[in-house]
Amino acid sequence: MDRLVFKQFEMTREYFNKVVESISKEQTDVQPDGFNNTIHWHTGHILTITEQTMFGFPHVTTHLPTNYMELFGSGTKPADWTGDIPAMDQLILQLKDQLTRLKQIPTEQLDQDLDTPFLGCKTVGELAGLTLMHEAAHAGQIQAMKRIIEHVSVKN
Repeated sequence: MDRLVFKQFEMTREYFNKVVESISKEQTDVQPDGFNNTIHWHTGHILTITEQTMFGFPHVTTHLPTNYMELFGSGTKPADWTGDIPAMDQLILQLKDQLTRLKQIPTEQLDQDLDTPFLGCKTVGELAGLTLMHEAAHAGQIQAMKRIIEHVSVKN
């Protein structure tokens, strides 16, 4: 049963990547009315938050640049971006690498208690479930944004 969470990561991430890869580069930086962020931001946000929840970024893991927290962490937005912004292609490669690392987490680690409960999660496995729900929610946001962007561009 513990391996199920890794299968869920695989299915969710592959779906997320498929959605993101179906969007043109021009569309990824459009911020439709009513949305706080862009598809580019959502992509980096999923990468960054998953790294944070599952690998202890930025204090434990060094797989991502530390400025990703400033670019894609909770409460950030593209309007505040400065400096070196990773391209979508780079983020997609990092998402794929991250999936490989997620699937290598030892199953016994899922039963470990968190030092501090987080949003009702007490174990690494529960946190994995929350992380999966978070990724799926953002995939839905990206799909909605894509439809709106395409609808507005057709009208113009």
